[in-house]
Amino acid sequence: AAAGLCPWRALLVRRGGALRLLCGSVRGLAAGPETHFGFQTVTEAERREKIYQVFESVAKKYDVMNDSMTLGIHRVWKDILVHKMNPSPGTVLLDVAGGTGDIAFRFINYVRSVRERQLQQKLKRHQNLSWQEISESYREDKFKSLGDSQVVVCDINKEMLKVGKQKAQHLGYSEGLSWVLGNAEELPFDDDKFDVYTIAFGIRNVTRIDLALEEAYRVLKPGGRFLCLEFSHVSNPLLSRLYDLYSFQVIPVLGEVIAGDWKSYQYLVESIRRFPPQEELKAMIEDAGFLKVDYQNLNLGIVAIHSGFKL
Repeated sequence: AAAGLCPWRALLVRRGGALRLLCGSVRGLAAGPETHFGFQTVTEAERREKIYQVFESVAKKYDVMNDSMTLGIHRVWKDILVHKMNPSPGTVLLDVAGGTGDIAFRFINYVRSVRERQLQQKLKRHQNLSWQEISESYREDKFKSLGDSQVVVCDINKEMLKVGKQKAQHLGYSEGLSWVLGNAEELPFDDDKFDVYTIAFGIRNVTRIDLALEEAYRVLKPGGRFLCLEFSHVSNPLLSRLYDLYSFQVIPVLGEVIAGDWKSYQYLVESIRRFPPQEELKAMIEDAGFLKVDYQNLNLGIVAIHSGFKL
């Protein structure tokens, strides 16, 4: 009798194994597709949550850490990005993942400078104006110092936006500036709304870069420009080795000393190594529909500025 039951027992075991396999597959599907968080393999949902926690943790020390990690060079890179943009009065900018306002404040300064030069040229052309007319002209133009330009800072992290708003208040930025909580992969804006889209050191932390690029294309006006500043891949072998040594041995230590957070800065270093190289990112931008796509390496590829147009 025992021997007769063996085939049934074997069948149940096989079916149980198949059921366990099926349940495992269903659980895998429920958790979502796999991706990476630094050098870890995680689901997309887990990655989004972990990245949110990283920036929630580092928000208050974000600017100090940027200065420490890059020896202040990040300021030059951001200046180059805005000069490459070359915004004119009336430009409407969307700065995504720009929580602390670095690009937005530079944009405002740049447009104000252009407006000031335009005003001076206007007054030079009208040498016969009276003092009163000159004074009124200055007051009128100063009142609209951005010439209808606007910048919208969009960030997914509430703490980063909070830090940015505090900086703006402290530095006296208010005109033409607004702050929006939003996800780069699903932007809360209408189609064809912005003249320029920027994302500086943010696209690396987006879970689905392809979706973020599609959204960038959607919200730009025809003729609009996409600009991305991001850590990239170093072309010089010697510099690459030195850069790796500095990144893995120094940056997490700085994170622990300055921000009390080793893990977040370990992730940031690892995420740079997992980010697509320049040519691969260029191809992704083209796949999203952008034309005239190119990139400019800075500091031998430590960072790169990618540019494209919606034509």
